[in-house]
Amino acid sequence: MSQPLLSVRDLVKRFPIKGGWAGREVACVHAVDGLSFDVSAGETLGLVGESGCGKSTAGRCILRLIEPTSGDVWFEGRCVTRAGRIERRALTRDMQIIFQDPFASMNPRMTISAIIGEGLTIHGLTLNRQEFEARVVDLLETVGLSADHMRRYPHEFSGGQRQRIGIARALAVSPKLVVCDEAVSALDGSVQAQVINLLEDLQQRFRLTYIFIAHDLSVVEHISTRVAVMYLGRIVEIASRRQLYTQPLHPYTEALLSAVPVPDPLVKRKRLMLKGDPPSPISRPTGCHFHPRCPIARLPLCSVEKPALRQSSDGHWVACHLRG
Repeated sequence: MSQPLLSVRDLVKRFPIKGGWAGREVACVHAVDGLSFDVSAGETLGLVGESGCGKSTAGRCILRLIEPTSGDVWFEGRCVTRAGRIERRALTRDMQIIFQDPFASMNPRMTISAIIGEGLTIHGLTLNRQEFEARVVDLLETVGLSADHMRRYPHEFSGGQRQRIGIARALAVSPKLVVCDEAVSALDGSVQAQVINLLEDLQQRFRLTYIFIAHDLSVVEHISTRVAVMYLGRIVEIASRRQLYTQPLHPYTEALLSAVPVPDPLVKRKRLMLKGDPPSPISRPTGCHFHPRCPIARLPLCSVEKPALRQSSDGHWVACHLRG
């Protein structure tokens, strides 16, 4: 088998909580708890789960926008988490991100030309002003905007247009991997479809690889090659799109899929209701994190022993003592 483009191994991120007069650490938020997965060149890995499960934190740790507590990230055989300043700058050309809120991620005092072209300037990818502006115009037209937009400011655009600008900014340095962090969740339904189609077209045109972070499973089903399901900082199931949506193994995945709206009113889907609320990432349950809400939990096994992510069938992995 060919080497994966991206390999994540035992990625952990904890945020300390400090208190008292001395400002000592009194607890910590376990945002990401030992993630391990591979992403092949040209595929789209969907990363899904409830809000607060650690999806966005994982994506930012992979790019080192947030420094991970432990674990390793390898990109094309190069270790991202141990890279020095010079090597890390080179890696940022190949790994970019599209943020959830395009307005908050843009400097309101910068023109669209400066926002999109910032990466070109940092990496020295254009030789003069004329070449710089030609590249910015090309990027704007690539994402469905016009050259007239380059002199304007972020507040002059709609949410969908700003997200297209964010996509153009990510493409400016010709990356190989793009992390889409809830890239369409803040947009209207019709605009979501346009942006999703744009991302798919760009993937084919530029041979991009995506990590698509979202909580909308219908959107993830449309764009993803494989899907990884997260719960409280851990991956509980990972499989191809077809396997996950037709034959889910983990009870949490079943509950998520049962909550997806069905457009046909004549189709009746049994809703799997989970008991209780998601536990706090500060005081996580022992053993399987999902066992307090799991309808098939077997005690004391599930409350004591952490389930490993095991292969159930070809390309289908699940972290459950009773399934797989």
